[in-house]
Amino acid sequence: MTFEVFHKDGNARTGVLHTVHGDVETPVFAPVATNATVRFVPHVFLHDMGYRMILSNTFHLLLKPGEDVIRSFGGLHRFMSWSGAILTDSGGFQVFSLPHRKITDEGVEFRSPIDGSLIFLTPERATEFQELLGSDIAMVLDVCMNPYEAEDEIWRSVDRTLKWAVRCKEVHTRSDQALFGIVQGGISEKLRQYSAEETVRIGFDGYAVGGLSVGETIEETLAMLDVVLPILPEDKPRYFMGLGTPELILESVERGIDIFDCVYPTRVGRHGTAMTWTGRLNVKSAVYRMDPRPVDEKCDCYTCKNFSRGYIHHLFNRKEALGMILLSIHNLYFMNQFVRKIRDAIQEGRFQDFKQEFLSSTSLEVSK
Repeated sequence: MTFEVFHKDGNARTGVLHTVHGDVETPVFAPVATNATVRFVPHVFLHDMGYRMILSNTFHLLLKPGEDVIRSFGGLHRFMSWSGAILTDSGGFQVFSLPHRKITDEGVEFRSPIDGSLIFLTPERATEFQELLGSDIAMVLDVCMNPYEAEDEIWRSVDRTLKWAVRCKEVHTRSDQALFGIVQGGISEKLRQYSAEETVRIGFDGYAVGGLSVGETIEETLAMLDVVLPILPEDKPRYFMGLGTPELILESVERGIDIFDCVYPTRVGRHGTAMTWTGRLNVKSAVYRMDPRPVDEKCDCYTCKNFSRGYIHHLFNRKEALGMILLSIHNLYFMNQFVRKIRDAIQEGRFQDFKQEFLSSTSLEVSK
């Protein structure tokens, strides 16, 4: 993978990730295909929307279908019939989310949430499995902590993440796969700065900001970005892990973030919330029972071109899966169009105007 920056508007920038599975324009939102699928959305819709990169998860794919199945298919692209680029997370966040785990300098031990078997995940195993997956971008194994943990615990997690990053780099051999380092450090400016400087010193194809959007305030999130991003190389892609709300995407792009991913669009869609150009809309509300309008009259997605709010309200009322499918398709279409408009605004030198126009025309509350 190579990366080119084409336009800048302040710190906001557009560029292209050149991968063996095609070019990916940045800034880019990557839909989350945790188990080798974006929930409720067939690949054909993703491709038609314009998505050229998705994210899958090492932790979950290691558990099921497992190494033997992935090897038999010759990698994740062939297994899931996806022709575009794939970014794979290393599983650090998922391990952090488990109720019982034992982290040592060697790796992390945990019980499989599927069958209870004991698993020991090391930096080497996480890297080697991602090479087997054949993703275009692989992540080092990191230690993700509660941002409000005691400082000595955060320090220990930063130290282990750095040591594990070195081990990941030492065993990584695929020349057609980029390896990204991850900056940790909770909400400590001192530890974030140290983690960023040392991760850059190790040297990676790209850099991710991890351990944010896990419970801290927006102000704390942005403060950490303000510490980290000036340290990261200008000529390398920057990835904010787990970022998916439009408001925070705008703030992050303004500071120089290139890549982000999140389950947010499909998760809220499955629960009846549509993302629109005038705010969030709760289609389950009774006010939409006989509404003939599309979800968003400014949208040209498959859902909005073919179905009404009243019909989708009915689907959710009867607990039909099609309702979740249609809103997931709509929200992903919205996200792709939103990020495309961000790229256009940066190229035309009007990013700040676009940001203010969007924020003034949308509401954090559910639309009526």
